Amino acid sequence: MRSEPASSPVSRDPAEMLPGLSLQQTDAAGKRLALLREVVPGLRHLAILANVSAPGSVLEMGEVQAAARTLGLETTTLEIRRAEDIVPSFETLKDRAEALYVCTDPLVITNRARIHTLAIGARLPTIYNSREYVETGGLMSYGPNWVDRWKRTAEIVDKILRGTKPADIPVEQPTKFDLVINLTTAKVLGLKVPDKLLVTADEVIE
Repeated sequence: MRSEPASSPVSRDPAEMLPGLSLQQTDAAGKRLALLREVVPGLRHLAILANVSAPGSVLEMGEVQAAARTLGLETTTLEIRRAEDIVPSFETLKDRAEALYVCTDPLVITNRARIHTLAIGARLPTIYNSREYVETGGLMSYGPNWVDRWKRTAEIVDKILRGTKPADIPVEQPTKFDLVINLTTAKVLGLKVPDKLLVTADEVIE
């Protein structure tokens, strides 16, 4: 979701506006689907897991659904609001999907190991936005490099402390994206990851 400068609720003085860093969570949805289709070439039906209580997750879900329509994919949404909803949401699938796109938010990342276990049990290749999911067994992830984002945040804070007005610092888009692939998970699912993806991946977990 794009992060816009936020003004004070009392004053709209531009000098009081805050800079920000966009993570392009929603903007990268189409790219994630394209990567997923390279690993699952016959993909026709996609499941989307999203915490519908989280605005950012809802926005990302909408972007995924739009991207899926352009690719001619059918979608099934697994809507959750709390950890207890995760298992029942998977039970509703009943073999109606061939892959899973997981929209990120704090609830989802806290329960990533459970989601991975359920996805493996349902034979669903998964794609996420960051490597933390892939470390715990998810198939692949594509998203902004968090170390780079943290570094840029520190640099923005330093500029402000040195006297730069927040209003003079524009919202920045990420410039470095990471593709992470878990080959062990791919083998468990019986998937062959194309060599061109392995060559371009920033990290391959075996």
